[in-house]
Amino acid sequence: MKLYKISMALLMGLGALTSCESKLDVVNVNQQTASTFGENPNELEETVIAAYNHSRMEGTYARVGYNYDVCRGDEVWNSSQVWYLPYDDLNTPIDNEMNQWVWRDWYYTINVCNYILSKFEDDNSGLNDQLKRIKGQALFMRGLSYYNLAGYYQNPTLMLNYGDYSSLETLYSTNSTYDEVFAQVEKDLSEAMTLLPSRDLGGEWAKGRATCGAAAGYYARALMMRPSRENLQKALDVLKAIINGQYGTYKLMANYGDNFREGPAYENNEESLYEVQFLDYGSQGTDDEWTPVNTSANATQGHAIESNFGPGDFGGWADLSASPWLYNLFKAERTTSGSLDPRLYWTIGTYESEWEGFEYGNVCYGAPMTAADFVVTNNNYGGLPIAKWTNMRTGLYSSVVTGLRCGINLRMMRYSDVLLRAAECENEINGPTQQAIDWINQVRRRANLNDLKLADFDSKDKLFEQIANVERPKEFGCEFGRGFDLIRWGFFYSADRLQQIKEHAAVNFWTKANYNDGVIDFTPKDPVEYDGCSKSSYDTWIQGHEFIPIYQGILNANPNLVGNSANNSTSNADYYSSIGWTIHPVVDLSK
Repeated sequence: MKLYKISMALLMGLGALTSCESKLDVVNVNQQTASTFGENPNELEETVIAAYNHSRMEGTYARVGYNYDVCRGDEVWNSSQVWYLPYDDLNTPIDNEMNQWVWRDWYYTINVCNYILSKFEDDNSGLNDQLKRIKGQALFMRGLSYYNLAGYYQNPTLMLNYGDYSSLETLYSTNSTYDEVFAQVEKDLSEAMTLLPSRDLGGEWAKGRATCGAAAGYYARALMMRPSRENLQKALDVLKAIINGQYGTYKLMANYGDNFREGPAYENNEESLYEVQFLDYGSQGTDDEWTPVNTSANATQGHAIESNFGPGDFGGWADLSASPWLYNLFKAERTTSGSLDPRLYWTIGTYESEWEGFEYGNVCYGAPMTAADFVVTNNNYGGLPIAKWTNMRTGLYSSVVTGLRCGINLRMMRYSDVLLRAAECENEINGPTQQAIDWINQVRRRANLNDLKLADFDSKDKLFEQIANVERPKEFGCEFGRGFDLIRWGFFYSADRLQQIKEHAAVNFWTKANYNDGVIDFTPKDPVEYDGCSKSSYDTWIQGHEFIPIYQGILNANPNLVGNSANNSTSNADYYSSIGWTIHPVVDLSK
């Protein structure tokens, strides 16, 4: 029964009860089913929480669902040479079982959302505020799920009706196209924008939940994944509305580091449009809850990103490291006072003399760092440690407690992203303008960098280069999203862009023993020349493998599904040209 008809049904039912024989109908509340649960708003509120919980699983954001995209980007590489290596090298085979984890866990989330939405009709005019929030959150979470599925798997199947699951004929659905999936994402998010309150109006309720601002931000992101001029204009209009406060009040935190610390003083702050909630250190359970069926009442409710990033000498799994390119990008530009960009401190865990007296100083999990003793991620291959989403700098504990134990909320969309995306869209539509420069400078001023000047950007291509390969990597380095950016920008299908990201991802293996013995004379911080480097992630990229292949076991189980471009190693170049996407040529910013 649709929820806004329940009240009338209850009134009619009360009248009927007076003339009916009394009967005892006992429902076991400990064994609820889809047919006995969710028939009132309070029960659906619990189901909404289940949807959020599924977004914190291993395949969604608690580990691999986050890190696949991190290592798909050009500012991170796999320093362990195991585990994430096929995803870092963009050549994972179709029978790699890890390919199904992201697929599995986002479809669990979609299943819960579809159940909630099955309780509503299309017309929202009769919904009260509570029901609007319930429906809006379900639409947001479903849109978020398909945003991730399309960004990873290209052409997943759209499953939108909970009732269809009753038969194998409908459950075994076919692939939907990339365009169809993102069109549905846009539809879900645009409707959620009209139903959800802003963070201002939502008050305490809005902390940790999707608001209209979160829906608007992701709506713009979805539009930019298919960047036709029409979509870019729509995205720009929404981004301007966010900036103007139509979807709530947002601003940059004065301290960049406040976006990467745990605790109520920092999390769900004024810069955060949407973040994934994890329990803080000291308040967690003891059981790692990796998958949606691996449930425990005593779950840790933390994430394992820190375990993947953490240096081996401090208990981490030593999997992912920041690229020397990103480190030297930070070092290339000083602040207005001549200091290092403070974002480097929170992004890459290196010793710098200027960090003495800055924030927590030169520390790695409370241990002092020195100039002579390099802390690397992996003892066998080196790598610059990633500090984001870890307590490496804060000294909250002395070593990584591996597993799902980190309590730092993952800020999935920050206001700085709104500003830089608005600048990107403005540049794409109108060319370099003072408005685009102003939005970029808001982000730069937080880092105390000199303002950009419009006179220095004589073409759309040059300003795009600044946004794509200076502003965005320094603001969002080692965060989820760079792999999505490389796809939407078409970098894999332009010879000069592909060469550029190969150079960005170039690394040299490094060990303390070889350095101390004089076998090698470079340090982990030194720039790396692509010619002669130990490796570059994109050297092994095969056309179509910018996406993850759909796991062969899933294809075997569903006779109606077919593989994507990664399954078949087919080029997506024709798709780019057919819809008129612009792939900007590389521009030398020094000229």
